[in-house]
Amino acid sequence: MASITLDPGGRRRILFVDPDSGARRAIRLGRIAMKPAESFKGRVEALVAAAAAGIPWDADLAAWTRSLPDSMHARLAAVGLVAARVDPTTTTLGALIERFVANADVAAATRAAYPQTFKSLVEFFGADKPLGSIAPGDADDWRKSIAGSGIAKATVSKRVRTAKALFARAVRWKLIPQSPLADLVAGPQSNPDRAFYVPRETVEALLAECPDDDWRAIIALSRFAGLRVPSELALLRWGDVDWARGRMHVRSPKTARHEGHASRIVPISPELRPILQRLFDAAEPGTEAVVGRVGCSVANLRTGFGRIIARAGFKPWPRLFHAMRGSCATDWVERFPSHTVAGWLGHSERVAATHYLTTRDENFARAAGLDPDLRNRPLEGGAESGAESGALGAQNAAQHASAPVRRASAEMTKTPCFPGVSRANATACGETSNLGNGPGQTRTADLTLIRGAL
Repeated sequence: MASITLDPGGRRRILFVDPDSGARRAIRLGRIAMKPAESFKGRVEALVAAAAAGIPWDADLAAWTRSLPDSMHARLAAVGLVAARVDPTTTTLGALIERFVANADVAAATRAAYPQTFKSLVEFFGADKPLGSIAPGDADDWRKSIAGSGIAKATVSKRVRTAKALFARAVRWKLIPQSPLADLVAGPQSNPDRAFYVPRETVEALLAECPDDDWRAIIALSRFAGLRVPSELALLRWGDVDWARGRMHVRSPKTARHEGHASRIVPISPELRPILQRLFDAAEPGTEAVVGRVGCSVANLRTGFGRIIARAGFKPWPRLFHAMRGSCATDWVERFPSHTVAGWLGHSERVAATHYLTTRDENFARAAGLDPDLRNRPLEGGAESGAESGALGAQNAAQHASAPVRRASAEMTKTPCFPGVSRANATACGETSNLGNGPGQTRTADLTLIRGAL
């Protein structure tokens, strides 16, 4: 408990016992009336109780400490009840970055992208630059410098958004009164110039050049199930595969922080099933991970994938695995409702339209009544007939012959038995079939259709 004493001259003090040392401490209030002194005493008692119990302040107490004038806040800091305020004229950019990274609650991939932005800020301003000396005009100059460095517009936008978040946190921490980047325009994050559709014929050629079943599964899961590489593949387990119902339970570290988006249900397409079946049949007893190779870095996976693409006779396209996921999204959205596809991919319809979906050349050809392959021959029977898909003009002119289409054998259609994996595990997956779908739910008919049953 704290107490109030009255000193000569009408000055009041609050006395309390330090919870750590047991020493008696005093806070000078000056000449104030008894009623506000009593209110202040109650706040001090709350601060002492929180310190003794090692619990955080409630929102009301935190707001009160932030509202204190610097002189009174300094008196509380002198007796160890609050942390001393930092002078924005002395807080440096380097110190802000260190504190921001230490307090960041983001996905691993987002954290891994921070150094690119922070390095550009430090190179331009210097780590010892006081935050209070960075003006809006300086922020404009920084953006102009990175925009002129040759990086993609989407990368510029991403770095600006990260920098804005950094300085917004400085405002929240009362290190600066307002952000010099508040009015800085980030620009669009999408980059249509890097969009690329990977045709099914190309994927078949790639699968034929894969060195093992692990690589075939990596390619098929990214292209025919839209899984993110490597984060979602690394968490995929055989117990997540519901063979009987033709679906998988996919965990997503990227969206786990958002309520209801920690996982989702994805259909097992006819192209994917035989590849997973072969991998399952060849796995050692007790194996849980579907693809063991995904534990290596994404850089190594890109390197290995680049070699497979070269062996198949193609040139690597921009954002190798992102393009595979985007191509899957494009195929699905042409057959199923957009809200269903968004649920399978684990993002909103707006994100899909901005970052993943591409317009295929054959769609233009069909709309014009031309053969999708020859581009200048009228279709027989109208614009709805003709070949289903062809390679984009951006793909290599010299295409390899398509690999033989792999059909699941009669044995592959059976529900496999495997140590450590039971039908109970798979059923649990199916019970959460609407995870991540949002207001518009995925219909069982859509999942059945993609399995080729309709």
